[in-house]
Amino acid sequence: MTTRKKAGKILYHIIVCGLGLVMIYPLVWMVMSSFKETNTIFLTAGQLIPEKFVLTNYINGWKGFAKISFAVFFKNSFFIAVTATLGTVFSSALVAYGLARCRFFGRKILFAAMLLSMMLPAQVLMIPQYLWYQKLGWVGSYKPLILPYSFAIQGFFVYLMINFIDGIPRELDEAAKIDGCSYYSIFTRIVMPLITPALITASIFSFMWRWDDFLSALLYINESARYPVSLALKLFSDPGSSSDYGAMFAMATLSILPAVTIFICLQKYLVDGISTSGLKG
Repeated sequence: MTTRKKAGKILYHIIVCGLGLVMIYPLVWMVMSSFKETNTIFLTAGQLIPEKFVLTNYINGWKGFAKISFAVFFKNSFFIAVTATLGTVFSSALVAYGLARCRFFGRKILFAAMLLSMMLPAQVLMIPQYLWYQKLGWVGSYKPLILPYSFAIQGFFVYLMINFIDGIPRELDEAAKIDGCSYYSIFTRIVMPLITPALITASIFSFMWRWDDFLSALLYINESARYPVSLALKLFSDPGSSSDYGAMFAMATLSILPAVTIFICLQKYLVDGISTSGLKG
């Protein structure tokens, strides 16, 4: 039995490692291709390691387009991702606290509506939202990419934080009320510090989703100088003329570094935020 268990574990790890390599191969191929000469990328597509490593693609890609450096696109992406993430996390925590701790008429209806919003495909809302933002005069600016997220429109984060808050003993709230704390004081001084894993988990997911958001930027941003990285990458591929795939792969490689860095630095909190449900009373 011991031999069978060891053989089963070895087979399991071989299968998992094999599937992992299959999934990560396109990413590794992109990174390696960014160091190849542009005219040899697809000629040597089956060869992973470049015969000659070159940095020309990074130099050309960083220059950007029409005197707009790629640093501008990175700055735009950071602005959108950071501001939208801050609004998402704070508003989601506030709504989650209200649904978890406050008793008011229609609370269950609002909670059910929040759950239903998680099941609604984003594509269904695309046209109504565009018409609405167009009437507000927001098209062509960053407002559609930032302001809506300050109103807890992503039910996943609200539901995640509700689970954490439900795990916090209510005795803490009652003790704080006896000391004269208001609901807002309880939220900022007690609840927020105790749901730190959920806040960091929401921040990681929100930042990565906003950083990679291509469709929203394509719909609402119409000036090249305002493009985020996700939208600027398509400028390297021009069906009507030549495409610089080497520079595109180089900038795509740089574009994944922020998300990878955040994940590596905060993975402990990410695991805690997903695997636990707050404090156990």
